[in-house]
Amino acid sequence: MHEEWLSRTELLLGQEKLNCLKEKKVLVVGLGGVGSFAAEMIVRAGIGKMTIVDGDTVNTTNINRQLPALHSNIGKSKAQLMQDRLMDINPCLELEVIDEFLRDERIEEVLNNHFDYVVDAIDTLSPKVNLIEKSLKRGFRIVSSMGAGAKIDPTKVHIAPLEKSFNCKLALKVRKKLGKLKADKNFPVVFSSEMAKMESIVPVEGEQNKKTIAGTISYMPAIFGMYCASVVIRDLTGDFEN
Repeated sequence: MHEEWLSRTELLLGQEKLNCLKEKKVLVVGLGGVGSFAAEMIVRAGIGKMTIVDGDTVNTTNINRQLPALHSNIGKSKAQLMQDRLMDINPCLELEVIDEFLRDERIEEVLNNHFDYVVDAIDTLSPKVNLIEKSLKRGFRIVSSMGAGAKIDPTKVHIAPLEKSFNCKLALKVRKKLGKLKADKNFPVVFSSEMAKMESIVPVEGEQNKKTIAGTISYMPAIFGMYCASVVIRDLTGDFEN
């Protein structure tokens, strides 16, 4: 019998699948609105090992949508805040924390470890594509979050292979980049088929790796993160069909 806190999960999945999750290792890159919720839901489901990656700190504009973002946490490391939170959920979790933004060579180094699943919750195109391409090349299973910004309808959120995504500019850019790299595009992504509200996208200066910012609503990134978590858990336990 597993720890009492997992008793409801065991009723649903059974002890064998819980034992399976306990032995698996998941990498979550990006701990913003999508990645923070993905990481927490995966840990709450009973995953045994996890690596989390983010070099950002909490700022006031994060508070409308990101799990670790509170007024009392302004200026604090998202990775460290999520470490404290995840270890409080499961004190037995084997957790590695990488408090930095991953660049090309560091992506290679991190992926030299074995992961049973990779969650891509990166906002910026170049490292996002790099992580996806290198994960696929190593044979790692991966789920990637596409754009949750400028969208408001939760009923339009889908899980599908990247090549079947539509009405998402980020997904289009990722498909094109991966196509040039001759990489597989048949891995699962979370995307919204809702047309983006263009008036909510504005140019910005002084933001690292961003030319524009998009308006966001509290629940959309969380939904994307939970959908990503569902792919990981269902696939690792044999209940997911892409």
